[in-house]
Amino acid sequence: MTKKILCLADGLLSGLKPVSLEEMSAVQLMNRTDTKYITSLDVLPVILRLAANDYRIQEVDGQRNISYSTVYLDTPEKSMFLAHQSGRAVREKIRVRTYVDSGLTFLEVKNKNNKGRTDKKRIRVSGCTTLAKEGANDFLHKHARYDLSVLNGQIENNFKRITLVNKAMTERLTIDTNVCFRNLSNGHEAEMGGVVIIELKRDGHQYSPIREVLRDLHIKSASISKYCLGSILTDPELKYNRFKPKLRQVKRIQNEIKR
Repeated sequence: MTKKILCLADGLLSGLKPVSLEEMSAVQLMNRTDTKYITSLDVLPVILRLAANDYRIQEVDGQRNISYSTVYLDTPEKSMFLAHQSGRAVREKIRVRTYVDSGLTFLEVKNKNNKGRTDKKRIRVSGCTTLAKEGANDFLHKHARYDLSVLNGQIENNFKRITLVNKAMTERLTIDTNVCFRNLSNGHEAEMGGVVIIELKRDGHQYSPIREVLRDLHIKSASISKYCLGSILTDPELKYNRFKPKLRQVKRIQNEIKR
């Protein structure tokens, strides 16, 4: 069933008008509000159909469903995970993200303030093993609360991403599927087959066509973090009371898609 849905979704993607990386540079939204949603893979074709008139799709070298790989960095005490688990409004994430199809890799710092806005800074790097040689210390001193010396790789995350941009070029919509994790400390792996993570990224509160689509489909916004989910799913010793409702939602979606 999952393969059939993905094939149907790929067919719908081919019908969307493309937007180039050069055009996408106008909607980077490095300082923005993020609204996340979680739903089942079988709803994805419906979302794509309803979004077709209002959105274009990012295309890179002919690819429209693009592979991403991310390594999340944290302290040995998992300070950034614990900040989220304890409900702090002001949070930070530090990651090394690779755009697999293009081979581009960036060290990124995402800071979320107490008003819900996300500010992202990044620099080009070769990978996790060369950060110190490629200016990561200076970059983190300027933009992060943590020094490189206290950070190490915690969770590796791989997924496929569809990126849509509205015709007004004021927002981006990312749709992630095939999400899977590997714990870099204990080697445990987990996957979220059948689950779709959607993120709406926009500057301010301008009209968004997709919000109406998701509302009509009864898909509600949900605070969700891939890093936190991957940590919980691969480390049974972690405390995760705050994330139990999200974990139950993920499990419910996975059980439904298997039927």
